[in-house]
Amino acid sequence: MNIAPACVDCIINQAERVGKTLQLDEKTARTLVDTARRMSKNFSFSKTPPEVATPVYEKMAEILHVQDIYENVKKVSTQKALSFLPLLHADLEKSKEKFLTALKIAVAGNVIDLASEVMFDLESELEKIFHTEFAIDDHGHLEALLAKASKIVILGDNVGEHVFDKVFIQTLKELFPNLHIFYFVRGRPIINDVTLKEAKEIGLHEVCEVIDSGVPTPGFVYEQASKEAQRLFREADVVISKGMGNYECLSPSFKSPIAFLLKVKCTVVAASLGKEVGDIICKVA
Repeated sequence: MNIAPACVDCIINQAERVGKTLQLDEKTARTLVDTARRMSKNFSFSKTPPEVATPVYEKMAEILHVQDIYENVKKVSTQKALSFLPLLHADLEKSKEKFLTALKIAVAGNVIDLASEVMFDLESELEKIFHTEFAIDDHGHLEALLAKASKIVILGDNVGEHVFDKVFIQTLKELFPNLHIFYFVRGRPIINDVTLKEAKEIGLHEVCEVIDSGVPTPGFVYEQASKEAQRLFREADVVISKGMGNYECLSPSFKSPIAFLLKVKCTVVAASLGKEVGDIICKVA
């Protein structure tokens, strides 16, 4: 899906969020916002939101003289997510529908997003996620697809969320022991998206095959992926796409089936799905 006018304001607001989150001095924070506003005048409306946002984040990193803008924030997100593991495992242990519970856990992790129009609190989301119905509910279809699959690709999204993804993957391996699971991460730091570094820190490589996709954007752009990632994406029996950035880049896509698993956090994606901000989605396309 291509950017909409609302995406322009959102990306400028993201620049403002960087200043607040990193507690930058007023002059530097203003420079980031002014830079984003200036760059927005040349945004191409034939590109996806992640493709448009990437150069803005790259420029902000250049201004701040860092490679990873949110490096410290990502560490905090990981530690917070790890603190919820006992609760998640307890919920799985008592669940009579483990696949559905694991899906809800994966979606709950998608709350951790520093590039969304609307922010949600992880703790409060976890309290209600297991009592919330999917606004688009294709989990039965996805479960049937996985039962027949041998190779799947999961497109990772944010740091912290990847901790929840590990629990999800562990459950998939328990339920579908014949699955070979490939977990794609970004090719380099962008916003708070997961890279090979953060994946290895929590041992994701111990439960699945972690693939550096080579993609530098906060969403999977097939044309920018490595040859290996492109091949695995094409050959996968099922692709599970986590989060809005991946949804934005893969709607539409030549690949099918893709299961989009996300929490709706902006009005543009809500309109695309015909749902509301705050809804949780499990959509097979």
